[in-house]
Amino acid sequence: MSIRANFTAAGRGTGRRALRALLAAALAASVLLPAPAFADVRGTDQLLGTTVAERGLPAVACPNVTARYAFVMDAAGTVYFSREADVQSHIASITKVMTAIVALDSGMPMDTVITVGEKAATVGESSADLRMGDKLSLKAALTGLMVSSGNDAAIAIAETVGATLAADGQDANEAFVAAMNAKAAELGMNDSLFANPHGLDIGEYDNEMYSTAHDVGLMCAYAMKNETFRSIVAQDKAQLAVTKPDGSTATIELTSTDLLLGVYEGACGIKTGYTEAAGNSFAGACNRGDGDLYAIVLGAPSESARFEDAKALFNWVYDNRMTYALAHSDQWVTADEDGTSAKVPLIAEVPHTAWLDKRVKATFADPGASVEVFAPEGNVSQELVTRDLPGAVHAGDVVGTMNFYQGNELIASQDLVAVEDSPAPDFLQGIGFWWERLWAGFGGRELVAAPVVVNQTPLIYSKASTGQSIEDIRAIAAGDDVVPDDDSASDGADEEE
Repeated sequence: MSIRANFTAAGRGTGRRALRALLAAALAASVLLPAPAFADVRGTDQLLGTTVAERGLPAVACPNVTARYAFVMDAAGTVYFSREADVQSHIASITKVMTAIVALDSGMPMDTVITVGEKAATVGESSADLRMGDKLSLKAALTGLMVSSGNDAAIAIAETVGATLAADGQDANEAFVAAMNAKAAELGMNDSLFANPHGLDIGEYDNEMYSTAHDVGLMCAYAMKNETFRSIVAQDKAQLAVTKPDGSTATIELTSTDLLLGVYEGACGIKTGYTEAAGNSFAGACNRGDGDLYAIVLGAPSESARFEDAKALFNWVYDNRMTYALAHSDQWVTADEDGTSAKVPLIAEVPHTAWLDKRVKATFADPGASVEVFAPEGNVSQELVTRDLPGAVHAGDVVGTMNFYQGNELIASQDLVAVEDSPAPDFLQGIGFWWERLWAGFGGRELVAAPVVVNQTPLIYSKASTGQSIEDIRAIAAGDDVVPDDDSASDGADEEE
């Protein structure tokens, strides 16, 4: 027997580094400013695979971003939000994530010496301030690649690692790029093509290359499984030890281009990018102790906007993750079991099928049970499944189950246990009930008390209809509204006669 209740609801030198630091500080301050007014919500934006328009959600319930393409997923592969995430676009220096992946997956020791050649030293644009003839470890080169977005480090890595991958007569850089594309295919990046290890797309580097927000998300999730990569991209500042051509040593101070590091809670990397073709882009990771989130922002209108977009996407996911208490009852009863009494929420009154008209009061086996939900998936419904109770019932006996759904997905189940004893009918009463039921059966009637569901499933996503703040909604979902004072608990419905 079941009853289901639904409640919907480029230069070098000290001067250049100083200028870079000044610009970085200015940009860091701008990250804290409100999102630009032209951020928008589109009906075609997808939340968990369904468009905003199809869900009928108001703009206030959706992430408000400026980027042409955007994507948010977690380490388990759940895609929370996407905007044109499968449309091909240039990704500029985000390309360097794949460069790091190929280098790390090559198995080359991190202390391998990388020598900076002429091509690396003269590539221009973003740089780790490396000069021709400089020597540094592979790990240091990867740091220059990811922290300061060094195009020089990218080419130096590709030339060294690529030389070990090249077939007879094959150019080391070509071999490295081939490995980048092979890795992309392996990761399921079906809409990506790499043409160089740094992402420049102008001048001599103006070749066919592209990726998508979705593919970048897959790439970043893979890269962040590598602890060396994680440790590098998590640095807001770093130092490179370099051996100069004359044998002297030098330390190069680097500042990360990721301006969320140290500013936004949980930010832990990964990579920025900019070219005129790509626009301002950012692939960011955030972890607040419950797994990685990856926010991919491609084609934002400004440097600060890309970070604001990433924050908006992260905030939206975190704000909508809620702890949903299963017990939401305004009636409380005293449960007695093994000599122990406790006030518990009255969840349902379950038919005692040995009788014609009796019900047994029941609570959850774990009255404090909860489940983690993501609000835009929809409100929660419950289904009471009762058991046949042909004999005596004792406090603590399992008398049914309550199933909880979000949409059509079962998200939790709780056993219902009796909070009181209920004896079986005596022999003569049993004979009488059997006779009554026999004759009732001829008339198509079932002589058993109807179940009563006392528990409620309050709305968890009701800002549009109630104007409640996210804090209020979270408190209600967590059950903060149903915990009684010791003197205010009721005993629920009247006892059966």
